[in-house]
Amino acid sequence: MKYNLSEITDLIKNRRTIYPEQFSTRKVHKEQIEAMLNNAIWAPTHGNTQPWRFTVFTEESRQQLADFQAQLYLDTTPKENQKDTKVAKLLTRPLQATAVIAVCMKRDETEKIREIEEVEAVACAIHNLQLTAAAYGIGAYWSTSAFIYTPEMNAFLEIGEKDKCLGIIYLGYPEIEWPKSHRKPIEYMTTWK
Repeated sequence: MKYNLSEITDLIKNRRTIYPEQFSTRKVHKEQIEAMLNNAIWAPTHGNTQPWRFTVFTEESRQQLADFQAQLYLDTTPKENQKDTKVAKLLTRPLQATAVIAVCMKRDETEKIREIEEVEAVACAIHNLQLTAAAYGIGAYWSTSAFIYTPEMNAFLEIGEKDKCLGIIYLGYPEIEWPKSHRKPIEYMTTWK
């Protein structure tokens, strides 16, 4: 066997969502974030378009992101649907994380590849990033609030009109015990023909 399959399987099975509220004050190093991004870009990509783009918020820029997200939520959510708890999370979560990464899809100008395939490639990149974080023992939370798909978010991230923000990834060391989980057996979701 070329790689240690049991270690790879363990990593895949142990990747968990860890919320920013569960992060400690221990800092994630820039080199670790760079390793996550370097592994992210090795995701499958149709036509080798490599559609992923990353904006990394650290230090003071996390406050800018927090303020922008909270205001965008208020601007794009009908007043009767607004929740104070949501605003509070948008204001505090970036500051609870060492780094926050906006992961975007850069639409190929020729549009030779269908948009859904570009989205799928970026989702695979996010998974690679999360697996790398888990290998370091770093918690990651992938947030996909409705407002990230707006023109205002594109303007904030300085991405094009046809580009899309596909998630905000919060990174930090957990102060909780690493969570456990389970999945249904494959027999419930697999048909053999």
